[in-house]
Amino acid sequence: MRIGACPWRIGLLLWFCFQPALGAASAEPLVDDAGRRIVVTQPFRRIVSLYGAHTENLFAIGAQGQLIGVSPNESFPPEARTKAVFSYHDDLEKFLAARPDLVLIRPMIDRGYAPLLRRLEAAGIAVVSLQPATVTQMYAYWRSLGLLTGRSQAAEAMVAGFQAGVTRIGRRTAAIPEKRRVYFEAIHDRMRTFSPGSMPIFALETAGGVNVASDATSRRGTNIADYGKERILAHGEAIDVYLAQSGPMNRPTRETIQNEPGFGLIRAVRENRIHFIDEQLVSRPTPRLLAGICGIGRMLYPEVFEKEPEAIGCTEREDER
Repeated sequence: MRIGACPWRIGLLLWFCFQPALGAASAEPLVDDAGRRIVVTQPFRRIVSLYGAHTENLFAIGAQGQLIGVSPNESFPPEARTKAVFSYHDDLEKFLAARPDLVLIRPMIDRGYAPLLRRLEAAGIAVVSLQPATVTQMYAYWRSLGLLTGRSQAAEAMVAGFQAGVTRIGRRTAAIPEKRRVYFEAIHDRMRTFSPGSMPIFALETAGGVNVASDATSRRGTNIADYGKERILAHGEAIDVYLAQSGPMNRPTRETIQNEPGFGLIRAVRENRIHFIDEQLVSRPTPRLLAGICGIGRMLYPEVFEKEPEAIGCTEREDER
């Protein structure tokens, strides 16, 4: 196994970018989120990724050389933008001309574009649909990508590095005597938060925050939960920090939250303790979830996360505001 230098910065101190030589994979079938059974006897070598998290993770395990196409609007790592662009709106001929042996998708594409996927499979191209909802599922998902690409050792290293980072942070936040209570906004205009057990709530709780919406219920098995203004305001005086994800799913401003009718009853809003975290750092199943945890930690407990960043493993900053 060769250990190569990581070609981009991913914001993790406890991180090694393993790049083992490709070899034969296990014949044990991989079952994807749609129930497809894929027997991987050799690594896939011409992969099209139609989900940004797949792309980011393939780079992270050193499989970028096997990646021939990515979805539009890829942003991380920057090298992903050098790949050919594919969309589930493209016709079959564009895919066939590129000669992929694997197309990686997520369940939303499975549900909405079944005819294209059937035609890809009929042409002998493997289709795999994956999107984990919890951190435990994320580890299995990384291992599945390792199996598909012949980079299982790199995937295991990614799991181990992430878990080590979480452990280091958890040891520090466990000693915080008074934990800050947080409302974590997912979609402002629909008054939605994140469901308990989801990756954003894992990030919040690992960073030492207490989720005031722990009674929220998942919408259709997703990481999003309806909560409603009345329920948010019922916690008003107990909310120490108002945290919102920021990205394509949710684009609030500080003024949007402050001027929301009734939100003056929320103590964190009155006292201007409103923070935003990049959606990609908390809602995507990638190693940068650790950067999201660090970002939330700096917002909640700067006295802990800024004092000895090297000891806690949070020295590099991602874009949070």
